[in-house]
Amino acid sequence: MDSQRILRDFFRKTWLAYVISIALHTVANIIHVNFPKVLGSFTDELKAGQLSMDGVARYSLTLLAIGVGFAAIGGVAQYLVMYTGRYFEFMNRRRLYAHFTGLGEKFYSKNGVGKLLSYFMNDVTAVRESISMGVNQTAGASILLVSTIVMLLLTDVPVYLVAACIFPLLLIPVIVVYFGPIIRARSLKVQEAIGAMTESAEEQFGGIRVTKKFAVEQTMRNRFGETVERIRERQLRLVRVSSLFQALIPFLGALSLIIAISFGGYLTITNRISLGSFVALTLYIRMLMNPLQQIGNVINVIQRARASFDRLNDLLGKQPDIREAENAVEVDFSRSGIELRRLSFAYEDGRDVLRDISLYVRPGATLGIVGRTGSGKTTLMKLLLRTYDPPEGTIFYGDTDVRSLTLANLRGGIAYVPQDGFLFSSTIRENIAFYKRDSELRDVEHAAKMAKVYDNIIEFPDKFETRLGERGVTLSGGQRQRTSLARGMIKDAPILILDDSVSAVDAVTETDIMETIREIREGKTTIIIAHRISALKHADEIVVLDEGEIVQRGTHESLLAEDGLYRTLHDIQEEGTRQHGTGN
Repeated sequence: MDSQRILRDFFRKTWLAYVISIALHTVANIIHVNFPKVLGSFTDELKAGQLSMDGVARYSLTLLAIGVGFAAIGGVAQYLVMYTGRYFEFMNRRRLYAHFTGLGEKFYSKNGVGKLLSYFMNDVTAVRESISMGVNQTAGASILLVSTIVMLLLTDVPVYLVAACIFPLLLIPVIVVYFGPIIRARSLKVQEAIGAMTESAEEQFGGIRVTKKFAVEQTMRNRFGETVERIRERQLRLVRVSSLFQALIPFLGALSLIIAISFGGYLTITNRISLGSFVALTLYIRMLMNPLQQIGNVINVIQRARASFDRLNDLLGKQPDIREAENAVEVDFSRSGIELRRLSFAYEDGRDVLRDISLYVRPGATLGIVGRTGSGKTTLMKLLLRTYDPPEGTIFYGDTDVRSLTLANLRGGIAYVPQDGFLFSSTIRENIAFYKRDSELRDVEHAAKMAKVYDNIIEFPDKFETRLGERGVTLSGGQRQRTSLARGMIKDAPILILDDSVSAVDAVTETDIMETIREIREGKTTIIIAHRISALKHADEIVVLDEGEIVQRGTHESLLAEDGLYRTLHDIQEEGTRQHGTGN
């Protein structure tokens, strides 16, 4: 996605609101700059003894009209910009999420949830504030600044006096050029520290049960405190320079006021300008103080927002590592076999995970995969689903390379049930019907029965409408895993992949589930990954992985007849079962 579109598309949709807002700011400030002129005329008439009660009333109503007109018109201008700023948040948070969903597993393996949340919460808000406050205050301050100087030149105040008064203001660009990059760099450090703190907090809350079970609360408090301390240090460094910057600009305005009072007072005493012109001059210079303060604030906010904008640009500039081919095609998975041709794969760290894997799964067959932890079983499934890109020409569905398939066709044709059994913070029914959102309740109940979790669900007061806590913590580990299994079953895809999906259930329940799967998956392709041999012994073919290589393959009976890793694993598990059964 083109990162520069983040502002281009926004202003394309909201430019009219900004034009109207700037026009209203212009009108409001033109009205406002008449205030010193009216007060100066009032002073001259008062000094000359020409002021009557009618004149006092006239001047009072004029000043009231100036105040009401400025407040009303300026208020509408400010509302328009603030409204569009909120629209920026709405539009770009949706855009960020859409961009996140397009990124691959490689990206998420390097970026924690807390860091991603900081983009949504901190960076988008910082850019929005710069857009809203920046346009409001910059438009208002700039127009007021120009209008004030123009009105000064239109009064009886000598040009050389005006020039002397505004000379200190000419140093503002120099200060901005010097401090701007420093504020921006330090603000970027602050945003990175906030992202790290959010990531740490998300991790701490997610593991709070483990923390309490091991009684290491103080250790975790210290660890989180380090991230907070890092933010404090970086914020203080930012505050030091931004405070100095914001103090210097009003100081220059104060110098202008000092020159106006001293030089203008001297000219008034020597009768070179009238008292009314002196009053108008000091009020105009005083009026310049507020826009100067606003400009300082805006520059400060914009420099901070540029750091956030750079982070957003960097994020939106990241391209998905899994891309669909231009001429991607679709296949009928129910009639397509799965073939791996000398597949080898390594992660970015150079570690070989799979080496020279070749196998064929005919349509409707059941393949079992077993092996020690870290032998590459889950990585193989990720390559079949193309969450990581396999080398070209190594994985085929039918006669079609997996890299030539549309992602919707590939992911829609496979139901994948992972070991962790992740559940969303919604109802049990919504979790089971995650793929088919319009599923009838009876279909959801049927899937739950097949996954042997129905009896557990109906024990809850709200049954299938029971709302789960974050990540499904309302359920036990086995219940979460079986609910996830029901979600895969209701999809009824041509290919089902079970990645150690019954590891958290007891042996009896596992046997019932596997028997049900054999019945409902008759004639459909099924791949079962398991540590327990009992879960896959009915498979048409079983392959044994060890250190990324296929070391054995065959049926359950033939593999038991061989002297190899499969029989070793089987004997260990059988011995453990016998000892557990006898209580030894």
